[in-house]
Formats: sequence, structure tokens, C-alpha cells
Amino acid sequence: MKPILLAVAAAIAAGSFAESAVASGPKTAQATKVKTTASARLNALFNEDWEWSMRNNPEFATYYGDHRFDDRLSDASPQAVARAEAHEREMLAKAKAIPREKLQGEERVSYDIFVHRLADLVEAQKFPVLRTRVISAIDGQHLELEQLVQAMPMRTENDARNLIARYNAFPLRVKQDIHWMREGKRLKWVTHKASLQEVPGQIDQQLVDDVTKSPLYEPFTKLGADVPSDKRAAIAADAQRALREQVMPALRELRRVVADELLPASPDSGAMSDYPGGREVYQFQVARQTTVKMDIQTIHDLGQREVARLRSDMEALIAKTGFQGGFAKFVEYLNTDPKFFYTRGEDLLSGYRDIAKRVDPELPKLFAEIPRTPYGIRPIPPYQGENKAEFYSSGSADGSRPGWFNANVVGLKIRPKWEMEALFLHEAVPGHHLQSSRALELGQLPNFRRSYWVVSYGEGWALYAEGLGDQLGLYTAPESRFGQLRMEIWRAARLVVDTGIHSLGWTRQQAIDWMTERTGVSREDVTGEVDRYFVWPGQALGYKIGQLKIIELRDKAKKALGEKFDIRRFHMVVLDHGAVPLPVLEALVDEWITKEKSLRR
Repeated sequence: MKPILLAVAAAIAAGSFAESAVASGPKTAQATKVKTTASARLNALFNEDWEWSMRNNPEFATYYGDHRFDDRLSDASPQAVARAEAHEREMLAKAKAIPREKLQGEERVSYDIFVHRLADLVEAQKFPVLRTRVISAIDGQHLELEQLVQAMPMRTENDARNLIARYNAFPLRVKQDIHWMREGKRLKWVTHKASLQEVPGQIDQQLVDDVTKSPLYEPFTKLGADVPSDKRAAIAADAQRALREQVMPALRELRRVVADELLPASPDSGAMSDYPGGREVYQFQVARQTTVKMDIQTIHDLGQREVARLRSDMEALIAKTGFQGGFAKFVEYLNTDPKFFYTRGEDLLSGYRDIAKRVDPELPKLFAEIPRTPYGIRPIPPYQGENKAEFYSSGSADGSRPGWFNANVVGLKIRPKWEMEALFLHEAVPGHHLQSSRALELGQLPNFRRSYWVVSYGEGWALYAEGLGDQLGLYTAPESRFGQLRMEIWRAARLVVDTGIHSLGWTRQQAIDWMTERTGVSREDVTGEVDRYFVWPGQALGYKIGQLKIIELRDKAKKALGEKFDIRRFHMVVLDHGAVPLPVLEALVDEWITKEKSLRR
């Protein structure tokens, strides 16, 4: 089903992008001056907002590759939040004061995305409860610190001192989050119990008496050659002191507050409809995560249809294999036969690296340009548990840090070989790594666009990428094909379950039962998935809605261009503007179709 577009997209699609493809006639000096002024004002505004973002979100600056602020952590105090909200309102007002009609081409695209992003942030200010949701089993300071450490350079003495400074700042950052946790408790917006009860155990695995055994100390055992030998002992001592006297006590206090204050107040149901004002919050989250206007029931029904379609495909595949016993028995066979599982984490990592060697040479068949940023495959820290989902960590804009596919090597019994190909395509190439690296390398775009993230675009692209496996030489075994279908039906089921639990009165158990019966995903995995939907309401909707939009646009281009359609060029249109809201993507593809028609007559 074609999503209903955001209201702003109607104006975009009506001609704002098409103008950039049409040659301009003579202009008066005054008109040129106004346009130049509008362009200059816009770029100055981009630079002002970007510099503010780097300075006030130093963790994001580190991930991006701007290391000027590597010695600090962000300020999450109520005063800082108020300043950030004032900044968002100011930036939006300044942007709206720039005459959009005086901008052309990519500048107009940048303007629309900038305004969309700021309008979303300002709209979120109406729901202050959102800022109280700062900790769960899948996010929070207890997980984010180590991820940040992995993104920091450790080549020089100053690099090492920056990390020590961040460790020393960690207690204040935790204290600020504890303030928001308590505010959430006051407002009756505590994260639901199943998502919160794993946190104390996650923290316990990080608490050590000998801090030299902590993963947070590991960077100091691998200092770069530029660190003077006579400084290394002092650096090591200071790092150990910071971990022992600052980080470990802060983690203990965080654990205490979660266990003693939050968990007793956490609800059994985390449905948005059960929280005060939660229905309005969920409506906002759905629009934010999908970037389109779709009625919740429409999304739910779309998911039901997609699940039925994909289940039929899975049944047909089983029949083709000649397997006797039906769907449930086939799934049981795939989930229990030892030949489908690795017994060592290193072997699983090697399996992913073998897939990479097969896929990388095939990418030019589908993409006119391949990003230069390399990627690697590494294990997720074991303390994050066997249920921690695989994820991608972006490289840096300056190319000094590669992208990483982070693989779980703990839960080997729930990570079958036959699902690895689809998962690799999603997280690495041509999924998240190819998309985000391409965006970072688009030097002609403003910085904010090179790092911008839209769930329905980014996750939609990654799910779309899973469907390219045939053309990349994968899914030759029926088990791997089944794995691809199972991953897709799992995303389709999210449309049903997310809307069901947050808006349509479904219980947690009802969601788990429904998803388990239809998808072929194990009850254990489904339980973890459903609990994730409680933590990130609406986020799970973006995958399937984004994928379907990209497929719709590809089919539209094929029909319009016929034999002139080039899949390599289509993919570059989708990728060469960075992450964009889906209405903007549709307008860009429409403009490309018009250009292709005119160029190839």
C-alpha cells in the first residue's frame, strides 16, 4: 500500500525539485542578489547549527570524527535540556525566515530536510516524558560508554588524557540520567519491567575489583607509538584511578537506583496507551519514525497482509525442498540440527568474513560507485548478553575509523548459519555500511546531511538490501533463502505487533504468541523483540514501510523508463542524497525519472 505522504511533501513533489532540472532564464541583478543572500543565509545557518551540535553533543562529534571535544561528555541537566530546546526553536524560526523559493536544486533539498528535522525536534518538546526514557536493557549509559570508547583514537598522549577526562566526567553524566529516571517515576512513565529487569545484571558484569580486567581499560594497553614511553606509567595509573574511583562507583549507583527505585515502580505493561497521555505520544512516534502519515489501523492491516504473503512464500519453499512435516517441523529442524550452528565465536566471525569475500566483488553489478570507507567484523562485548542484537557502527567522516559490523558471539545456539547471509547484507553491505559510508563521503552536502539518520530510510534501505542477495550470488541454499524470508516476515510482523501493543490493546503475551506462531522465529527471540518494541515505540515500523517505499519507487522507475532503466543508477539516486524522509526520496526519484526520460530520447 502506498503511504500517504507528509503534507510538506506535496509542495516538494509539486515542483520544487523539478525546478533544479530546468534551465533558468535571465534574471535581474536584484533577483540574483536575493537568491545569493538566501543561499548564504542558509549555509551560515547550517554551519551555526552544526557547530552548536558538535560542542553540545561531544559524543556525536566523536562518532562523526570531530575530536575537538573528546575530553567531555554531553550535559543532560535540566538547564542544558532547556537551552537545547531553545536552540531548536531558534534554528527553526531562522530557517523559516529564509525564502525557500529563492533556493534551487540540492540547497532546496537541504532546506527541506533541515526544516523537517527541526520541526520534529520542536514537536517532540510537547512530550517531555520522552526525555525520561534514558535506560533499558538496550540503551543507557551502562552500554553507551564502551561503544563511545571504541570510537575514540588512542594514538597520542592527548588522546589518552581525553579518555581519562571522560571517565572522570562519567559520574556527573550518570547523575543527570538518574534525575530523568526519577522524573519518569514521578510522571508514571517508568520503562516496563521486562525491559528494565536485565539492567542490574548487565551492570554486574561490568563491575570489577581489578579495573585492569575491565574492557574500559583495554585502550590503555594498546597506546599508540606516539605516546612517550616516560608518560605511559602515569597515564596507566590515572586511567586505573579514574575507573576505580569514578566509573565503577557511578555504575554501582546506577544499578542501585534501577534495582531499588525504578524496578519496584515499573509496570508489567509498557504499552503507550497505558501511560498518561501515551496515545498522543505514540501517534507522534509513529509519524517521527516513518516520516509518513499513515493511520495506525492502516499500518496494522498492511502488516497482516505482508505476513500472510511471506508465510505463503515460506510454505512454498518448504514444499519445494521435499521436506515432510510442514512449517513447524521444518523450523524445528533448522533450529535444532547441529550442522546449522557454530560452536565457537571465532568460527562465526570467520563465517561472516567469508560472506564478505563473496559479496564485495559483486557490488559493482548493482552500484555505480562503491564507498571507499572499509569495514570490519568484530564481536559484541560478551557482557551485553546472548540476546543483544547485531548492529552496525559507522565509520568516521575523515576515514580514520572504519565501519564495523558488530556480531554476537555469545548466543551461538540462537544464531543459525542459514540466517547469516541476510543479516550480513542488512548490517554491512549493501546495507548500513554501504549507505552510511556513501553519505559520509558526499562532501558536497552540508555536514548535517552526511550524518543525518531517518529510521524509515536507513532501516528501510537495509531491509531492501537483504532482498538483493540473489543478484549478489547468495541464497543458493534453500535454508538461506528461508532465512531471508524469515527475517522479512519478522519485520512485517512488527507492523502488526507494534501497533497492536501500543494502540490496539494487545497484551505482551498476545504479541509474543501471535508473532511466534506466524514467523518461525523462536519464542525466546520473539520475547526479546517484543520487549524492544516497548522500549522504542514506533521504531520497528520504519523497516518495512521504508523497504516497501523503495520497492515501489524502483517499480515506478522501471515502468516509466522501460529498457532505459539502470538499477545501478537507480540505487545511486536513492543513496546519493544521504538519509532523507520518504516523501523527499519520492520527489528525488521522480525528478531523476524525468531527467532520464529527457536524456535518453
